Amino acid sequence: MTTSSRDLISVPLTAALFRGAAEIETTGHGVTVHRLPSRARAQSTDPQLAMVEAQPSGVHLALRTAASTIELEVLRSRTTYTGIPPRPDGMIEIVVGDAPVASATTSGGITVTIDMSTGARLVEEGPSSTARFTGLPDAPEDVEIWLPHNEAVELIDLRADAPVEPAPDRGRKRWIHHGSSISQGSNAVRPTGTWPVVAARRASVELINLGLGGSALLDPFVARTIRDAAADVISLKLGINLVNTDLMRMRAFGPAVHGFLDTIRDGHPTTPLLVVSPIYCGIHEDTPGPGAFDPDALAHGAVRFQATGDPAERSVGKLTLTAIRGELARIVRDRRRTDSHLHYLDGLSLYDQADAATHPLPDALHPDAATHQMIGERFARVLSDLPA
Repeated sequence: MTTSSRDLISVPLTAALFRGAAEIETTGHGVTVHRLPSRARAQSTDPQLAMVEAQPSGVHLALRTAASTIELEVLRSRTTYTGIPPRPDGMIEIVVGDAPVASATTSGGITVTIDMSTGARLVEEGPSSTARFTGLPDAPEDVEIWLPHNEAVELIDLRADAPVEPAPDRGRKRWIHHGSSISQGSNAVRPTGTWPVVAARRASVELINLGLGGSALLDPFVARTIRDAAADVISLKLGINLVNTDLMRMRAFGPAVHGFLDTIRDGHPTTPLLVVSPIYCGIHEDTPGPGAFDPDALAHGAVRFQATGDPAERSVGKLTLTAIRGELARIVRDRRRTDSHLHYLDGLSLYDQADAATHPLPDALHPDAATHQMIGERFARVLSDLPA
């Protein structure tokens, strides 16, 4: 690798450079990424969904260039909560060929602090930050710049010391995945370390990640988004958010799953479609939601979740992970009588109680970085073996 002495030139941030995004929006500073299209966003007023869909998990710039120095200037946006330790800074990674070679953390930007007891919001504005990558090969290479999975960023400027063009299409299968914050990458430390990205890179597929923290809730507009997108394989990891939000009962859950699948099948009648039940999560296996922060942990400066429901309420249809696994397996089994391209994966095959003993969930809900890697490697094998 060499150190560049050439001048940097600004590269237009056109949609052709992005992979994994539904839309690129022009802003006052530059462009920002959306993982849901505007017509879907218009059908929700939930601030949680608005926050997470703008966090570009799985989104990256795909370039072809001989640049030895590349800079990406961004203005990040973060949300923190009074009394709760903030999440780590976001990370931008650069991949040359197929190998991650460097990373840079974000800083400054806009921070919104919410007091959950009063609803008050404090907004602090800071400067942009620049991820600078030097010593890259000064020969034509495919280069990927992976954006943070856990915070929104406005991309202000992309600069390089050699011409940049969109990377060529590698002809990879297009995989759309929908899930919760676990699929978005909570507790992973880098954007290429979230389990869907690990799986996609190992299985050599192009990922469109609709992992939406706190928001895998069988929303019809998400089903329509998947219906209308090009896809060679689709997976849906359903369950944990329906329990920890305590959103619906078993009576509504089954028909909602059927409706979600029906909508996707309207656009993808024979695309391989994999329904994935929840991974093991001890607090919600047999205890309904809602989930909540554990106040004892917060008092010691740590984040940990707990289930606040009553197990006795299972008899009136309150959802647990155990109940959801059984219902999802039944639904897929029944639908396969007329849909041989529909498949079921027990989430316990990705992470079960034995795994929890050796790789415990640090906050009782989300995997750590090593566990994301493990789940991703296991899911890559599933992708590779999935019948067409």
